[in-house]
Order: sequence, then C-alpha cells, then structure tokens
Amino acid sequence: MSDPEPEHTERLWAPPAWWAVGALGVAAVWLVLVVSTSALVTTAGTVAATILVVAGLGAVGAVEVGIREAEFVAGRAHVPLAVCGRIEPLDAAATRRLRGTDADARAFLVLRPWLSRGVRVELRDPADPTPYWLVSARHPERIVAAADGVRSVQGSDPP
Repeated sequence: MSDPEPEHTERLWAPPAWWAVGALGVAAVWLVLVVSTSALVTTAGTVAATILVVAGLGAVGAVEVGIREAEFVAGRAHVPLAVCGRIEPLDAAATRRLRGTDADARAFLVLRPWLSRGVRVELRDPADPTPYWLVSARHPERIVAAADGVRSVQGSDPP
C-alpha cells in the first residue's frame, strides 16, 4: 500500500480584528435604528447588517490556497504541479516587492492585505503568458514542503 500524497491547504480567513470592526458596524446600525424606528425595523435592519458583514467577510476570507491532489490551488484557480516550476516561500519584504516594484503585470495574484507572506509559483507552460502566481499564505514553507513531497512521490523535480 502506498502512502497518500502530501497535501497542505489553508483558508485565508479575515483576521479577528476585521470581524470586530464588522461587529461594531452592526452595533452602530442597531443603535441608529433602535432610537429612530420600531422594533420590527430595528430587528430587520440589524439582521440584514449582520448577514452583509458575515457574507462579505466570509467571501473575502474563504479562499483556499495550497497543494491538493497534485495541484497548486489558489481559490477557484488551480494548476497541475507538472506545469509549475520553482515554488518559493516569500517573507514579508519579498512579497511586498513582488506585488509592488518588482511586479509583472501578467502575473496571477491572489493576495489578502492582512497577510504579509506568500508563495511565488513559476509557470512553465509555453502556451500560458502568465509568468508566475503570487499567492498570500500564512504558512508558505508548508506549501512548498507539500509541493516537494508530491514531486518526490511522483518522481519529478522542478526545472
């Protein structure tokens, strides 16, 4: 029986501070409504504000990134590791440079402002004009280790 291929994925949920700000926004809506409208309107408005905050922060943070089933996954986008070149973990300074002064306009980006680190995934598909993916990550080293593990199981190495 062979070992399962290594995998590592993580969800890029919004940080607790953003949820706290959302809760304060809902509280502000409640306060405005409770002093100026009926209980029914206050309840409906507060429920609507809560739904908007939860849906908005949930959608922004529900991005999955990492290695799954021999593919690099970044949200709804995925690419087989077979067409990926070097996958490198990036510290905060390198991530900042690649999304700023050293950026390539053709790059595919999945960035979250609350995360300072990420991974750079080179693509080696001649039919694809995208030179690399730049993806935010909480644990970029784990993503790279999972990719290396999959490649070692498959017996392939990046170029």
